[in-house]
Amino acid sequence: MTESEHDIALEDTDRIKGHAALVNNVKAAVALAGAVRSTLGPKGLDKMLVGEDGTSIVTNDGVTVLETAKVEHPTAQLLISTSSSQDRAARDGTTTTVLLMAEILQNSLELVRMGLHPTVIINGYRMALEESVAELLRISKEIPDKKYEKAIISTTLAGKIESSVLTLLANSAIEAAEILSDEDGGEDLERLRVKRLQVSNGGIKDSELIHGLVLSKTRLDPQTSSFSNGGRVAIIDGGFENKKIDMDASIEVTNTGSLREFHDRSLIKIRKLVEHLTSLNIDLLIVRDGVAEDATSSLTKAGITVYRRLERQDIELLSKMTGANLIRNPLKIKDSDVGSYAKRNEKLISNIKHTTIEGSHGGGMTFVIRGSSPEVRGEVKRAFDDALGVAHRLKRHPQMLPGGGASHVHLARHLRIFASSQSGREQLAIEAYAAALEIIPRVLAENSGFDPIDTVLSLSAAQNNGGSDGSWIGLDIKLGQNANMMEAGILDPLFVAKHAITGATESAINVLRIDDVLWAKQDAQTPDWQNESENED
Repeated sequence: MTESEHDIALEDTDRIKGHAALVNNVKAAVALAGAVRSTLGPKGLDKMLVGEDGTSIVTNDGVTVLETAKVEHPTAQLLISTSSSQDRAARDGTTTTVLLMAEILQNSLELVRMGLHPTVIINGYRMALEESVAELLRISKEIPDKKYEKAIISTTLAGKIESSVLTLLANSAIEAAEILSDEDGGEDLERLRVKRLQVSNGGIKDSELIHGLVLSKTRLDPQTSSFSNGGRVAIIDGGFENKKIDMDASIEVTNTGSLREFHDRSLIKIRKLVEHLTSLNIDLLIVRDGVAEDATSSLTKAGITVYRRLERQDIELLSKMTGANLIRNPLKIKDSDVGSYAKRNEKLISNIKHTTIEGSHGGGMTFVIRGSSPEVRGEVKRAFDDALGVAHRLKRHPQMLPGGGASHVHLARHLRIFASSQSGREQLAIEAYAAALEIIPRVLAENSGFDPIDTVLSLSAAQNNGGSDGSWIGLDIKLGQNANMMEAGILDPLFVAKHAITGATESAINVLRIDDVLWAKQDAQTPDWQNESENED
């Protein structure tokens, strides 16, 4: 096919090739990074996100900004997915990932202008990434005690929430992570076992971690006890009522005796269900859907307290906490399906009755979030999510790195030495990668009102003259000077830094491999089959 035939085949497509495609993609990445650049660090600023319906969110969380923003550029969407992946895997470092990615791509553009082929640049970046990860492992340290865990969580939350609330969230996150540390369930266990409940009264400092599941429910029959010191529980994944005939039909009743017979049969079935529960010594019944009116008095007489119309997530968490299996048919509940709970009580929260159930088969908790407005409570929830996610992962990956840009400055210094050992053009790519890593201390300095160039030069010199602990010297934002991050308590988790550098590099390489961007001029349309058939006739 000749070149002109190619052009005819793509006449309904806009096309950008080669250097122009790279420039276009890099511009999208830099614009995306600019949207979150000012949020980095303890002095980072907030963003107000206004939706089409007028609702607004004020947040300092980078991934929230990116995921909420309406972005149409395909390259920008690719970078947003990388940021989301960082959030799911590490719960922190999303802004760092985007900034690194954009800076790596911007430096790549300069290398291409110098005449380096993208393949050579990619090879150099992969070498730099491998060396960086190995160096991070070398300088990392084991977490000696809980004091440093708290310092890591505090560093994670710095800038996301006011300092007066930071200690509360950090302590609550560490406490919850400690309870879940011995349980199996993978990295996302903390999202499944810790419920977030937002209530309107009280201030942020009144937020608390409650051991047990808190439900915005009260018992079905007020005559039953609002308190219990443990017992046996059954969970019905459906309704506690007679099955209804699902058909469009009507029944004509000719006398009141027939109507009473229908009602008596229904009562007999209900009593049979209640007797079955009584035989299993059940005193707490959880029903996902409704409960028949005729069953209420029978259940109360049997000493069974009932809660109905629960959310799916709540009954699944209750199942984990109590060891009770989810059963749809009450008559099919066996002794092995019955669970146990340790405690149950009701209390008023925001003038609404809430029930707390403590399990006896694992850690189920509720973090009750208070605040003056939905926006404030939403930001506290996002901060607690990050704190708990990091705390939970620290139990499985207990290695730490220096914060304050120390790790990135050290890697930049190390990679420049490493680059000189390479004889090929990859040396230039490694040096460009090293320069890109310095974006983190530069932005930290910018957002704190310091000169970025002086900060990076000062940090590099301090690390070079710092001896064996030089790599742990970083920028203490509060003091405005260089300090040993271990002594200052400004620490980052190893898994966050490692995942951020890896994700940023891989995404940058994916963009570098693109040399042709094609846009369809018209949106896909549904064929008008009716008109076509009429024309054929």
